Amino acid sequence: MSRIGRLPIDVPAGVTVTIDGQSVAVKGPKGELGLTVKSPIAVELKEGQVLVTRPDDERESRSLHGLTRTLIANQIIGVTEGYSKGLEVVGTGYRVQAKGSSIEFALGYSHSITVDPPAGISFEVEGNNRLTVRGIDKQAVGEVAANIRKLRKPEPYKGKGVRYAGEVVRRKAGKSGK
Repeated sequence: MSRIGRLPIDVPAGVTVTIDGQSVAVKGPKGELGLTVKSPIAVELKEGQVLVTRPDDERESRSLHGLTRTLIANQIIGVTEGYSKGLEVVGTGYRVQAKGSSIEFALGYSHSITVDPPAGISFEVEGNNRLTVRGIDKQAVGEVAANIRKLRKPEPYKGKGVRYAGEVVRRKAGKSGK
């Protein structure tokens, strides 16, 4: 039995979980999220807890068991607390600034790059080199942060670029002079 899949998910006060066949809807103070559960997995609500069960020990059922439980737990955390991912812009002349709800980067290119937030995502700029991506969907927050990092990945010689907050960039020595 899956160690993670068999754990019950506690539903906190202020959160409603609605199960209709294979679809699960989670509604909380920050918003609403939905999930469609793959067919062999069953989800039920009992006494303020969400239980995820699997019918057999087939390989696909085992792999989906823990995944489904974690996805539902992440949605409950998302609608109560939300998720955030921090980014840092490192480099001389590299900066980020807010332009309404979108953000504008100067990353050493001949032009500035404007990034508009998708639905459910918001940006917070602190100073001119720190950015926080916030939202209720963990997957969407991570994807937006990864796409922003992709604009200029940190390079190994000087460490310039966009990196996650707390990310350690492995540095290379470069050429050695005579």
